[in-house]
Amino acid sequence: MYLNFMNVDSSSVRTRERGPKKHGRKKISTAVLLGPAFVAAIAYVDPGNVAANLTAGAEYGYLLVWVLVAANLIAVLVQYLSSKLGLVSGQSLPSLLGDRLRKRSRLAYWGQAEVVAIATDLAEVIGGAIALKILFDLPLLLGGVIVGVVSLFLLSIQSTRGQRPFEFVIIGFLVIIAIGFLAGLFVGDVNWGQAAGGIVPRLEGTNSVVLAASMLGATVMPHAIYLHSALSVDRHRDNATATTGQLLRASRWDVVLSLVVAGSVNIAMLLLAAAALRGQTGTDTIEGAHAVVTANLGEVVGLFFGIGLLASGLASSAVGSYAGASIMQGLLRVNIPIVWQRAFTMIPALIVLAIGVDPTWALVLSQVVLSLGIPFAMIPLVRLTSSRRVMGEYANARWITIIAGAASALIIALNVVLIVLLALGVE
Repeated sequence: MYLNFMNVDSSSVRTRERGPKKHGRKKISTAVLLGPAFVAAIAYVDPGNVAANLTAGAEYGYLLVWVLVAANLIAVLVQYLSSKLGLVSGQSLPSLLGDRLRKRSRLAYWGQAEVVAIATDLAEVIGGAIALKILFDLPLLLGGVIVGVVSLFLLSIQSTRGQRPFEFVIIGFLVIIAIGFLAGLFVGDVNWGQAAGGIVPRLEGTNSVVLAASMLGATVMPHAIYLHSALSVDRHRDNATATTGQLLRASRWDVVLSLVVAGSVNIAMLLLAAAALRGQTGTDTIEGAHAVVTANLGEVVGLFFGIGLLASGLASSAVGSYAGASIMQGLLRVNIPIVWQRAFTMIPALIVLAIGVDPTWALVLSQVVLSLGIPFAMIPLVRLTSSRRVMGEYANARWITIIAGAASALIIALNVVLIVLLALGVE
């Protein structure tokens, strides 16, 4: 595969010149510029996170808290770099890759990115369907179709009303998700000493490695890396009031605030599972976990749990389709109607629901697939944001490049260990 990261063509330069300028603009409130990162953050609290985190807490207690802490720290850096790439270059990560890849390489790269999109949709549609079954006892297949239809409605807000209203709707869903999964901590019996001990990195056998990889894939999601650059471009392409420096400062706040919320929700899920589900029977599925949470912590907490899961499925499904469309447009240079893109990625999820595959295990495995896709997004991101030809004075400092490179190496190493252990059948 031929990939020339350091060569910028004339279209990239022209696009960057149309972006926000560095000087001659008055200061505006940082709060006005917030929003894109909160949309991307939905990817960090999707139903795949719920399945991976509940499974980890129920099976291993507080053992894997460190995975979530490390993943969230990596996510802050990665999402900021993605946003910075879009703000400075005026192009999304998929678009920049499309400029640098030859035709066959573009197709191959799109192919792996599309697998990521399908795995993402698998988690989101199945998770939403499970929530509808929990709340309204709907069949899973019908629930999956409903999630797909509602996600299209949410996407229509972006296409008809614009980026800002779409951001407000998604932020509203994020608030619902946070309330839904944080509520259990107020009545749960969390052992905070053991939770603190879970920050120390350690693993116990193959299954814990699978879960660690799935938690990592559910937290640092490749489609969110591709998406955030596109969100920043779409939101600030015609911004005539803020300088590039102002936008970058606002983006740092945007990323940190949104991922503090998302990270807190993820850790809350694991702590809730460790406190309420550890040692309980029937917690190997989300439905079973919901039943145990309801029995142990009360119907109100169980209701909040179900509502949070539903909000997670609906919002993340819409955001995932947005990401899929931006990936296809950037790499293939084609604009396919979002309804067809939505239908294409939904089909595998509906098949899984129709044939009766264990939905919770399908969710966890989808996160492992996402973890395998992270390096394909992270490595180009680090290379491009470190290039002065692409970023000019905003190129990464050497220490940022080193940290981002080390994070990429960590993820790749974890995936290699996972594959080897699974191949050898080591327990």
